[in-house]
Amino acid sequence: MESDAAPRHTNRLIHAASPYLRQHAHNPVDWHEWGPEALALAREQDRPIHLSVGYAACHWCHVLAHESFEDERTAALLNAHFINIKVDREERPDIDSIYMTALQAMTRSGGWPMTMFLTPEGVPFYGGTYFPPEERYGMPSFTQVILGVADAWQRRRDEVEQNSQALSDHLRSATAARMPEGPITPALLDDAYASLHGQFDQDEGGFGRAPKFPQPMTYEFLLRYAQRTGTRLAWDMLALSLHKMAEGGIYDQLGGGFHRYSVDGQWLVPHFEKMLYDNALLARVYTEAYQATSDPLYCRVAEQTLDYVARELRHPEGGFYSTQDADSLPTPQASHAEEGAFFVWGLDEVRAALGPDAMAFAAAYDVTQKGNFEGRNILHVLRQPDEVAGTLGIPPHEIAALLGRGRRTLFELRERRPRPGLDNKVLASWNGMALRAFAQAAGVFGREDYLAHAERCAAFVLGNMRDAEGRLLRAWKDGQAGATPGFLEDHALLADGLLALYEATLDPRWLAECRALAEVMLAEFWDDNLGGFYDTAARHEALIARPRDTGDNATPSGNAAAAELLLKLAVIYDQPRYRERAMAVLGGMAQLMGQYPTGFGRYLAAAEFALAPTQEIALVGDPDAEDTKALREVIATRFLPNKVLVLRRPDEAAPTIASPLLDGREQLGGRATAYVCRSYACQMPVTEPDALVAQLQA
Repeated sequence: MESDAAPRHTNRLIHAASPYLRQHAHNPVDWHEWGPEALALAREQDRPIHLSVGYAACHWCHVLAHESFEDERTAALLNAHFINIKVDREERPDIDSIYMTALQAMTRSGGWPMTMFLTPEGVPFYGGTYFPPEERYGMPSFTQVILGVADAWQRRRDEVEQNSQALSDHLRSATAARMPEGPITPALLDDAYASLHGQFDQDEGGFGRAPKFPQPMTYEFLLRYAQRTGTRLAWDMLALSLHKMAEGGIYDQLGGGFHRYSVDGQWLVPHFEKMLYDNALLARVYTEAYQATSDPLYCRVAEQTLDYVARELRHPEGGFYSTQDADSLPTPQASHAEEGAFFVWGLDEVRAALGPDAMAFAAAYDVTQKGNFEGRNILHVLRQPDEVAGTLGIPPHEIAALLGRGRRTLFELRERRPRPGLDNKVLASWNGMALRAFAQAAGVFGREDYLAHAERCAAFVLGNMRDAEGRLLRAWKDGQAGATPGFLEDHALLADGLLALYEATLDPRWLAECRALAEVMLAEFWDDNLGGFYDTAARHEALIARPRDTGDNATPSGNAAAAELLLKLAVIYDQPRYRERAMAVLGGMAQLMGQYPTGFGRYLAAAEFALAPTQEIALVGDPDAEDTKALREVIATRFLPNKVLVLRRPDEAAPTIASPLLDGREQLGGRATAYVCRSYACQMPVTEPDALVAQLQA
């Protein structure tokens, strides 16, 4: 077991707000946080900087820390030659973006942990990801890297500084370059779909081989493309991917929610961390797939995933935490954490817990004595209930009930295990994604608790994570927001969530807050020369280049989220300025969208909105009245990706929302009334839900 003795070392990170940084507070490494004091010290002592970037749920970050940063000899070398700076990439995506771009330029690859060596001015000159403690697999040891970099700085400094300057010039030109504009056309979307089809795994779903990542933004595009064009293969690609993921070990079969990615090509063995953003984005994809198809699997997975987020990641006051770690203690008596220990099972454990039901459960979920993961078992759906029923001679409905009992029993047993670590900081952009997922799902599944979660999330972020001018701050933890200003993605994704919350509640305050954030984006992040948005506002700390991460990564690009949002607001408010900015962003990415669609899924979804006829829906009614709720339910339960929705109360002398869609709209016969238009060509107003269904399907 872990000792209760005082740690031998304590460094400056003991005062950090970031849980990731505090994980390194007892390293013998003389760590600094990124900031003016550390950078000034590097310049004053004329020493290079060792920059280490990671995040709390990163398994290989933990491995590097245990092997090297906790090692006295390695720490002594780092302390002797460098100013050592630790960065949480989730709190400082600007720093991560700049130096990841540099690493990819140097090595054509990247990842976390990221290890970079910088001049005292912060310019990178060497880097990598994980380095082992001993030379292996063609990789130098971390000690060799440290000594080699120190020697180059001391003996070949002119060469190092010359190369670093060339890299710095490359970074500045790359982030400031205006992309060549191209047309946004149906042909472009056809090209993107064709490219996706060529990369698609026809057996297991998803794109590419191992390791295999969920690609929720790409699935968003496929769903929209399939609906617009009726392309059957697009539907099939989406369905296979969603079913295979839901049946795999990447999905937590007991507690719901998705792990980060699969190390194999079959979705079986995950990296076990669970991220708020993955689960928010995937829950929304499954929700929309259910709207489009009524497949009950999609309903079950969406609800189980959101239930996991609400159970495990929700702050009591309403915000959502960031991540659940991959590593945990295998038993209360163990002294070292192991990856996946919380989630895996031995056959003997299952037999002891389930008794006579164990054989059927093991057959369904691939539980064997040998195991499928380091002698243990990751639960995944190996056989469907009817297949198990046929093998055991038991009726399928009895097997389904048996499996349900087994899942509940094992879940309750698992809850007694040592839990994975929790990164309990609240990030604005990630909460925006969760907000949209809960708000949309509330209407689709009739879940009032989801709506309450969404409203409390919005109130939490807006109430606790803004500066005096109404601009967002990036992170909050332990009762206090950090000083780091919000980035483009924070403003765009929270505004996106607020728009979904407005559609779920028809409370005008949420739409007003959404538009206010959109105006902040345009005022502080837009650049006319660029024809797009920077990730940081002019008031942010100046780095060696102003970051602009154009493509989607694990989360949507801030530029893509901003473009989609502005397109919708342009319709609601009849603001050509919003559409012009959105189309400039999309036009600048047109060539890349067609060639590399898996990196531009949210752009492609926004392009679908830009090209398809919009459905403008105006309701006139009391949002709390039953007749209004009946019309809202019709709208909420259908997949209408190109709609905008606004409401006017019947007692308003003038609409609270300054939208031309509400001009002249009145109730018919004192009843809640819906006006449905398509690209501003309007149908007759209706008051009956069945009539509204017919108009929306026309």
